[in-house]
Amino acid sequence: MAPRAGIVVTGTEVLTGRVTDRNGPWLAEQLRAAGIDVAQVVVVGDRPDDLRDALRFCVESGVALVLTSGGLGPTADDLTAEVVAGFQGRTMSVDTDLDREIAGIVERISRNRGWQMDPEATAAATRKQATVPDGAAVLAPVGTAPGLVVPATGDGPPVVVLPGPPRELQGMWPAVLADPTVRAAVQARSELRQATIRLWGPPESELSASLRRHDGEFDGLEITTCLRSGELEVVSRYAPEAQPAQDRLGAALAADFGDQLFSPDGASIDEIVAAALLDGGLTIATAESCTAGLLAGRLTDLAGSSAYVLGGLVTYSDEAKTELAGVPAELVERLGAVSAEVAVAMAEGARRRLGTDVGVGITGVAGPGGGTPEKPVGLVHLCVSGPNGRLAREIHVPGSRADVRQRTVVVALHMIRTLLTR
Repeated sequence: MAPRAGIVVTGTEVLTGRVTDRNGPWLAEQLRAAGIDVAQVVVVGDRPDDLRDALRFCVESGVALVLTSGGLGPTADDLTAEVVAGFQGRTMSVDTDLDREIAGIVERISRNRGWQMDPEATAAATRKQATVPDGAAVLAPVGTAPGLVVPATGDGPPVVVLPGPPRELQGMWPAVLADPTVRAAVQARSELRQATIRLWGPPESELSASLRRHDGEFDGLEITTCLRSGELEVVSRYAPEAQPAQDRLGAALAADFGDQLFSPDGASIDEIVAAALLDGGLTIATAESCTAGLLAGRLTDLAGSSAYVLGGLVTYSDEAKTELAGVPAELVERLGAVSAEVAVAMAEGARRRLGTDVGVGITGVAGPGGGTPEKPVGLVHLCVSGPNGRLAREIHVPGSRADVRQRTVVVALHMIRTLLTR
């Protein structure tokens, strides 16, 4: 059985949702790849008592390792190092070598950015970040904050203290895995595999029924399912000896869902569309109204997308649809901007104006206002036009404006995949 770890993410800005937690999920995946399972991810604000309670919760669950992120800056509310030191039964003192190192980093940053720093305030801030628990291993700063590996004075697990900025935390990760105290704590680690299968179309109830029909065939797999923007993800975690069970799961889902299983190996819809365009030597352009360029942005998120994305038109107004995408004004006047015929004209106009093989047209009512009984909020018309013909669709998306726009982009990507692979 793989050793387990607990993760404590600190920061009131994360707790209240003003900042999305990127560190907890990233650390969980890195631990899994290193053969260490995750027992819990706890988010707490910048309150010492809450942090102590979270540390105690992790330790009492029997984990071999605890990791924290955040609270290592120079300000008064950055108290993680101090709280962890007390929790692990250790006092704090200034590491003079670390003090000089951080001072040099701050000086370089200030010089490069043209900042005028108060020498006394800067020295106090540097000294605070260089004050570390006695007996802790110091992980070299990636920014200005060092990381720490703090052993317990008793029988408890070590606590790895990492900075909050994701770039700094991620840059420090190799040093964490190389630390002797960490390696000793998780010496029983073993390979922990993870596989993802993605489906498009079936409801969750059908997936649940499929898994029930094959109950008992997947022993050794920890299977979780998730509905995300209309896609169903089936994620398995397992030891290497359970690989035959994972193979049976993939075969069972393929037999039950056929073409609705669009990604047997975990590839995202973005990656699949990109591969289809590259393999076919095809180019694509978009004309978007309610999504206002979100599809073009999604298509260009992957490196190398300039090989197949030639451009996108944001045709939010009726005039822009006519002047940029070449939609006939008479068509808009007669049927309205939100119509199947206008979506087709936008797709064909994107192809024609940018000279691409594939064109996508999207027009709809994202809300929260602007809807009518005939054309309510959430109504979207899409069209994908390409060498293999044309695919058009009308969808009705519930939820907020952001929900409508996000779901529409995912539908458009799957329409592109369908047109290019049929």
